[in-house]
Amino acid sequence: MKVNQINVDSNMKVLDLLNQFDKSGVLGAGSVARACNVLTDMIKDDDMKVFMSLGGPLIPGGMRNIVTKMIREGHVDLIVSSGANITHDLVEAFGGNHYRHEGRDDEDLNADGIGRIADINVGSDDFTVFEREITKIYVKISSEKKQVSIQELLYEIGLLVEDDNSFVAAAAKNNVPIFAPGLIDSMMGLQLWIFSQDHDFVVDAVADMHYLSDIVFEAEKVGAILLGGGLTKHYTLASNVIKGGLDAAIQITMDRPEAGSLGGAPLEEAKSWSKARCGSNLASVVGDVTVIFPLIYAATLDKLE
Repeated sequence: MKVNQINVDSNMKVLDLLNQFDKSGVLGAGSVARACNVLTDMIKDDDMKVFMSLGGPLIPGGMRNIVTKMIREGHVDLIVSSGANITHDLVEAFGGNHYRHEGRDDEDLNADGIGRIADINVGSDDFTVFEREITKIYVKISSEKKQVSIQELLYEIGLLVEDDNSFVAAAAKNNVPIFAPGLIDSMMGLQLWIFSQDHDFVVDAVADMHYLSDIVFEAEKVGAILLGGGLTKHYTLASNVIKGGLDAAIQITMDRPEAGSLGGAPLEEAKSWSKARCGSNLASVVGDVTVIFPLIYAATLDKLE
């Protein structure tokens, strides 16, 4: 099959552009088009549970509304998130913001109480508000329950958050469980540890596996949207080993495979571990999630219509 040259026109829809990528079928354009096709098939399959993992600074990087929309549209059934993405979602839910970095010296930022994530700035004042508000929520939850799993904790937090754009709140209200195996490695986890020093409150990470394994075993098929790599990707893959691996998945990552990291591993490698089934429908894209996934999802929405 020949490589068709990509055509662009004024007033093109995103789907039109992705169709041009599909007709080309090679290099980055081809991989993006294949990921769009796999995502569309996963969402359309009523027998498939769709997991989504969120690694890297996706929420401070502008992806918050997209994740929330996917939850509300019923396009994702379960989320595995880093503690940082949950923290930054709640920073905005409590009235904080993320700002564009204007190129200032990092020591000057430190003096002004501003933290930097690449070209994103976050003020310490917003984290002060976050710390105060999350502690209030911990007090309320611990007054009713003395021990919860991480997933249960996030569900209870989501019910108490009043912000229409919060993915944590949307997940709780739409019965989409959020798992965060690395929750303690975040500002939210630090506040949880501080709170536990003088409160009788235990968060049990192992308890999540009972609920998660039930979801995997009861699902006819499982697909995954792996945004970024690391712990969230592995937790998603490893949770499906118990049933022979994923049936379909897309991965978008900037990581490279040469160093042997899981984040850079192509999805096909997961077949050797039975984290993805032999014959599963897989697509890997090397690139920035904040550029590529909005394009893929926008085209998918057009296809679903």
